[in-house]
Amino acid sequence: MHRIHSLVFCTFFFLILALLSASAYSQPPKIGKRITLATLTFDDLQEVSGIAASRQNANVVWLHNDSGDRNFIYAFNTRLQHLGSYEIVGAKAGDWEDIAIGPGPQDGQHYLYIGDIGDNDAKHDLHYIYRVLEPRVRADQRPAQIKLYGAQKITFIYPDGKRDAEALMVDPVSKDLYIVSKREAHVHVYRAAYPQLTSQPITLQKVAVLPISWVVAGDISATGNEILLKTYDAIYYWPRLPDKPLWQSFEREAEMLPYFLEPQGEAIAWRADGMGYFTISEVFKGIPAPLYFYPRLSPAK
Repeated sequence: MHRIHSLVFCTFFFLILALLSASAYSQPPKIGKRITLATLTFDDLQEVSGIAASRQNANVVWLHNDSGDRNFIYAFNTRLQHLGSYEIVGAKAGDWEDIAIGPGPQDGQHYLYIGDIGDNDAKHDLHYIYRVLEPRVRADQRPAQIKLYGAQKITFIYPDGKRDAEALMVDPVSKDLYIVSKREAHVHVYRAAYPQLTSQPITLQKVAVLPISWVVAGDISATGNEILLKTYDAIYYWPRLPDKPLWQSFEREAEMLPYFLEPQGEAIAWRADGMGYFTISEVFKGIPAPLYFYPRLSPAK
């Protein structure tokens, strides 16, 4: 009888421990007061549509324009000092809407993923993601003009009709790509499982429907444990469910994180260490575009 009681107690103890652990894991991060890091004064960037924080170059962020620009991405430090203009050789800038950083074909390497995924009128069948090795950049270097060769083009089709999208993310755990549509009353989440073919178009898999609209940006933390989606007026947060595919995280209700409206904010990125997130707006009707940082007050996951 004593042994039975001991087994019951141990089972109960570990159940409570598991519940407490799950509860702690699911708590959203505590975010501090927004910090203005710098204001963009670079004439070639007037319609910033994507931002990604480098994971190999300390204090470096990547920015790019919306439609109408050349096939360039731009490196800046977090004081918005221009470090370089990088041409993606062989790429076409149709409607570039987001940029992400994550793993790819070569183990141990960081890749930039640029999403030519905008389609305001939902009239195109094919959309594109360009994947290229991230170059080395120093946060104090003089502005450089660099050509990036070897970009691979991932061509994709939606499984349920034409879509406009502005959010592209990379899961660093599985190397899967995620795209979130923009305009539906309940937006759709799509997945391109790794390895993504570059020899022919691939059809995305729809994995979730979310009760939000006008999604304009997204990012997954470097650990793969935390997800951000941004609309024009809010930031939504999901923790990754332990030992689950990332898309199953969207089955939970999102938490809201702090965000103060920008004139036309269409970009968000986790800092490389997960200790906060950046946002930046387009230059809207002459209103300058500061780079904002929301610092994290609780430990990163």
